[in-house]
Order: sequence, then structure tokens, then C-alpha cells
Amino acid sequence: MTIGVPKEIKIGETRVSMTPSLCRRCVSLGARVLIQKSAGITAGFRDEEYRVRGATIVGDAAKVWRTADLVLKVKEPLPEEYGHLREGQTLFTYLHLAAGPKLAEVLLKKRILGIAYETVEGSDGQFPLLKPMSQIAGRLSIQVGAYFLQSQHGGSGVLLGGIPGTMPGHVVVVGAGNSGAHAVQMAVGMGARVTVLDLDTRKLEALDSEYRGRVVTLMSNPANIEHEVADADLLIGAVLIPAAKAPIVVSKKVVARMRPGSVIVDIAIDQGGCIESIRPTSHEQPVYLEHGVIHYAVPNMPALVGRTSTLGLTQATEPYVALLVQKGVPRALAEHPGLAQGVNTRDGKITYDAVAKALGYA
Repeated sequence: MTIGVPKEIKIGETRVSMTPSLCRRCVSLGARVLIQKSAGITAGFRDEEYRVRGATIVGDAAKVWRTADLVLKVKEPLPEEYGHLREGQTLFTYLHLAAGPKLAEVLLKKRILGIAYETVEGSDGQFPLLKPMSQIAGRLSIQVGAYFLQSQHGGSGVLLGGIPGTMPGHVVVVGAGNSGAHAVQMAVGMGARVTVLDLDTRKLEALDSEYRGRVVTLMSNPANIEHEVADADLLIGAVLIPAAKAPIVVSKKVVARMRPGSVIVDIAIDQGGCIESIRPTSHEQPVYLEHGVIHYAVPNMPALVGRTSTLGLTQATEPYVALLVQKGVPRALAEHPGLAQGVNTRDGKITYDAVAKALGYA
């Protein structure tokens, strides 16, 4: 098997899908590994580190794509990369097809076996390859929000932790899954007032028990959302249904009631976002103003911390990559049901129900 690791080309992307350590393991298992020149530089890995572990460094992205049986990426292919995809190839990356109908069409037309990190299931029914990036995005959302709340960035000038004699900033987190829970953790650590809303009482009970009254937990319903969002200095949108398009839980009307200079960070933007007024931004232009509110919605937010994100991602993907190399793709999918759940496209068809429904194929 030949594994290809092209350099990520999404704006501001600093992660890489393979570390030198993972490269060494793949080579030891018999794979040929092609790494595009400088693919790991922004994550802190030099070409020489890959070379001494058995990789071949290739200067041309097209050659990496053309030669590889299995392409490992971090982010979904962009339009500039569609022409590199080869019929029958296996692609292992974050796909987020519910928010990418054009990419889905290309994968189907070229009969790509598309394995999505975000739908690979663990034995406990959780999503182990989605988890580390959700954790990072959750923690970063508070850092990013605090930054844009600063007056020089057009924010309201609120310090989340406040000081004695002043009210701390109010952080409202909608969604108490992995990303939401880690946003809560960071916000509490900074001394903010924190309110979290979710439909799952078990998640709310867990947070209530963990923080012992330091966090207000509320059922996510229109009345509670309207009341809390209107008072938020920082709103975190963290509602995510794996593989499916994110539901809109905060309307434009509710956003319009927020105080001028308040900030929204929508972690669910990879799946379309859960705030009605949100649209994707980039690391070059991360925010825009609507209704006097600063909106941040960078789909590859974890690239802000490329080293940590790369290490977190690859330590999660390594067992699955090793399995694909050891057994070959068909056998690995046949013998590992959790990995097979990662298959979103195969033989020209959408094979994951939530994706098929979101794109109108079911």
C-alpha cells in the first residue's frame, strides 16, 4: 500500500495528517509513505524527520495524489484538489459532507472510498476521531471569544473574569457535548459567569455535579435560549449531530437582541453552524459584524494550535491507519465495524444515512 500525505491548502491550516512517529509505524508495517515537501513544517515537523523514518519526500502535490492508494488528510479536499482525486482511491480525512454537497458529488462521480474521521465509532458508540478536535475547538472558543471582546477589536470591552467589585462576563454555551463541555471548563477557569443549555438532562446533571453550582444548567428551549442569549457577552454555539447538518438553535431575531460588541463563536460551523446569522469565515478574515455582534466561524479553528492539534488527531487516528495498512482496506472495513461506520461514500453512493438525508440522497 502507498500512503500519500499532501500538504493542507485550506487558508490558515497548520495541521498535518501524519507525524514522523506514525510514519515510522506505517513503514514498519510495510507501507510506502509519500509526504509532500513541507507538509509538516507548520506543525513543527521537518522533512528530514520523516525521511529518516522511511518516508519519500515529494515536491509535487499532484504526484502524491496520483501515486497514493490511501490519501491521509486533515481537512476535506478543496476544489483545487478535486482534479487530483483518482477513481477507486481511498480518502481518510474529515469530510463533513452534510455541509459540502459539491465535494460529495465529486467523490461519488470518481467513486472514491471516503472514510470520514467524524463518523468512525469506538466500541462505546462514541466518536474517537472527532473528540480531540472538539475538545480543542471548545477550549479555543473561549480564548478566541475573550480576544474579540477586547475594545481594540471592536468588542464590548468586557473582561470575562472581571475583577473584585465588577460583574464577570457572561458566557452562554448552547450544547453540552464534547466541545461545549470543554468550553465550559475554560470559561469557568477564567472566572466567567457560565450558563450552559442542552436537551440532554444527563449532560446537564454531569456538569452540575462537576462544578457544584458554579455553572447554571438549563434545558435548551426557545424561552431559555432567548433569555440567556440576550444577556450573553460571549455566545458559544456547540450543537452538533455527527455527520448531519447542525440544527439552527439561535435565530437572527435572538442575535439582534444581544448587546453591541458581544461575540458569537460557532464551533458547529463545519456542519453548517447552529446560529442562524453565522457564515464560514477564515483565519485571514475571522470575524464579521452583524446586528452589532461580532461573529467568528472559522471551520478549521484547531489550526490555531497546529502542533497540539496534530498530536491529538494523529494519536487518535493511528490505530485505524495501522489497521488499514496491516489488513488492507477491504478486510479492515469488514473486520472492524467501528471503522466501517466511517465510510461515507463507496462505489458511487452515499453510505452514511445522516449524510444521505442531509444531502437529499435518501
